[in-house]
Amino acid sequence: MRREGSAFNGLGVVMLKELADHLTSVRFIILELIVMLIAVGTVYVATQQIKDTVAEDPFLFLKFFTTSREPLPSFIFWLSLLVPVMAIGLTFAAVNGEHNRRTLSRILSQPIYRDALLFGKFLGALMTLAIALVVLWLLVVGLGLLFIGIPPGGEEIARAFVFLLVTIVYAGVWLSLALLFSILFRSAATAALATLGLWLFFYVIWPVLAGELATIIVPPDPRYTALGLQTPGTVVLEQILARLSPSTLFGEIVVAILDPTTRALGPIYLSQLQGAVLGSPLPLAASVLIAWPQIVGLIATTIILFVIGYVVFQRQEVRA
Repeated sequence: MRREGSAFNGLGVVMLKELADHLTSVRFIILELIVMLIAVGTVYVATQQIKDTVAEDPFLFLKFFTTSREPLPSFIFWLSLLVPVMAIGLTFAAVNGEHNRRTLSRILSQPIYRDALLFGKFLGALMTLAIALVVLWLLVVGLGLLFIGIPPGGEEIARAFVFLLVTIVYAGVWLSLALLFSILFRSAATAALATLGLWLFFYVIWPVLAGELATIIVPPDPRYTALGLQTPGTVVLEQILARLSPSTLFGEIVVAILDPTTRALGPIYLSQLQGAVLGSPLPLAASVLIAWPQIVGLIATTIILFVIGYVVFQRQEVRA
């Protein structure tokens, strides 16, 4: 049977409906308030640390995102921790919730195809997170201006904006994963537990496991061990395995974008330092180029997870 009209007919309606539901939900409002309170606290603490920094630092403003002081970690740490939780909270019941409420068949009986429904739910959740992250970004910038009274330069604003875009992409990975489990499992609790469990595995366990696996596959060379050095092959393999985690990719991107002096993400060889002035900042384009493979990795992961969910959803039977 041939479909009539565009497969994306009704996409805007679904997206705006999901956006309105998320923005007015108590769950999202509570999560957003928690993130904002943490942002205010970390920026205030970072201010106390930044006051000890030389005012001539050309990238003083970026330190609001990366500076930590006991007992609070940096703003980046909290963001990498809470963004996946917010993303999972928005989409773990996106499809199975419609199944359980028996509203999915009613929606699809309208001139709305499955394509538009799935894309609309994903884009609605992504727009919700994007709005929340933009507000949070403006809050940090405004607090930075209020606390230190020094306006950021154009380079700093550009780097902070690129960081904002990368954070939205990072959120998209966990949105697509939670949406996939929402399609695979009819129980919303099972989908939430599976997604949170996988996130905790990649965030906490996998970085440690990657090092152990690299040591087993490429044992340390005694010649390097005698000198107190790590075996290059082991280090490279550990880095490759660790990059299977979206959290690792996001962390490396943050280092490259928010620290202009970063020249490589991984082992640095003498050939990379030829003609370089140590400690001199790189232009934004060079920093983006360094982090580009990681950025592409996050985008590709989001697309792959969404495509898998899309194929499964197209093959599922929907009953009234």
